[in-house]
Amino acid sequence: QVQLVESGGGLVQAGGSLRLSCAASGRSLITYAVGWFRQTPGKEREFVAAITWSSGTTAYVPSVKGRFTISRDIAKNTVDLVMNSLSPEDTAIYYCAAKRFASAVTLRGSSVDYWGQGTQVTVSS
Repeated sequence: QVQLVESGGGLVQAGGSLRLSCAASGRSLITYAVGWFRQTPGKEREFVAAITWSSGTTAYVPSVKGRFTISRDIAKNTVDLVMNSLSPEDTAIYYCAAKRFASAVTLRGSSVDYWGQGTQVTVSS
């Protein structure tokens, strides 16, 4: 079992920045991909970014590329998502997710093994 706990959400003005953090516990993530998804009311959960734990390879949805950066801290067992140039369209609940025997490229919502509880990000215009 892997437990994922998100932190760092909040309210920010358009153009601002936020850092989300996902703390993982329970087992080694060496064979996992860890990523971030987001969801707004009435819409399906959307892939945002992911990282392959063993190699550090990353993947992003095109709408956040160049604005968001995902990284991992192997010693702390955490995955961060730094979000810059935020817009109201980025408003959502952000979820941390993990999938065993996956990579940043293959981690998608239908294949996730573990989810965090989510953290709200609100961007005001």
